[in-house]
Amino acid sequence: MSQPRFFRRRQGVQTHSRSTRLFASVGLPLVALLALPLLALFVRSAGQDFLTNALAPSTLQALRLSVITSLVCVFVTVALGTPLAYVLAQWDFPGRAVVETLIDLPVVLPPTVAGVALLIAFGRSGVFGGWLAALGIHLPFTTAAVVIAQTFVSAPLFVRSARVGFAAVDLQLEEAALVEGATQWQLFQHVMLPSAWRALVSGMILAWTRALGEFGATILFAGNLEGVTQTMPLAIYLGFERNLGAALALSVVLVLVSLLLLTALRLMERGEQ
Repeated sequence: MSQPRFFRRRQGVQTHSRSTRLFASVGLPLVALLALPLLALFVRSAGQDFLTNALAPSTLQALRLSVITSLVCVFVTVALGTPLAYVLAQWDFPGRAVVETLIDLPVVLPPTVAGVALLIAFGRSGVFGGWLAALGIHLPFTTAAVVIAQTFVSAPLFVRSARVGFAAVDLQLEEAALVEGATQWQLFQHVMLPSAWRALVSGMILAWTRALGEFGATILFAGNLEGVTQTMPLAIYLGFERNLGAALALSVVLVLVSLLLLTALRLMERGEQ
């Protein structure tokens, strides 16, 4: 029996259609669990004066703040994370495993733990708060605190992706460049970056998406001050108490933005194949 066209192995290996349908039917409940809440969100928001709530000043303010802070977060992450990922991919050094563990740790930490850690470290009564205060720097409950919280939770995603990209570059290309007399900077600029750019862009998209959705660390370290630290996830949380329609509209906008970024990521990954 020929396999239905809807189910086709990527490698061209034919399998029995009954087995294919069995695997698909077992996985279908999980797909439904992931899709139905999002579908319900769109259906419910359609009857809640979506455009009015989506274009409300408080909504646009939260959206603007989220976009600005997340872009700054991505810029800082790329500027600092790219050299770090390159070092981790290229060289062995004492303590490398410790550094990699510290970088990966925020990915698995609960966001509330991240927020408490940031507050204890950089709060006014924190471990380093006194030193910062002596320099006239007060981070908690400021827009800068939002950027720091977003960077703390999203930067590891970029570093991990960039590290994998740099490590995957053909060793022969590196050796050929060094034989031709290229310096480490020339090697990085003309060989490593052009070869690993897809991994870097993928990491940027993942980090940006994570920063846009950050909630727990932000609300603990930066608070929920309208126009100052109230990003989209925080406005959604507040909207459940004050204006459900605005919360639904913001949720839909955040889902659409995340969907757009993830679609771009998928298209880029498909282009690699």
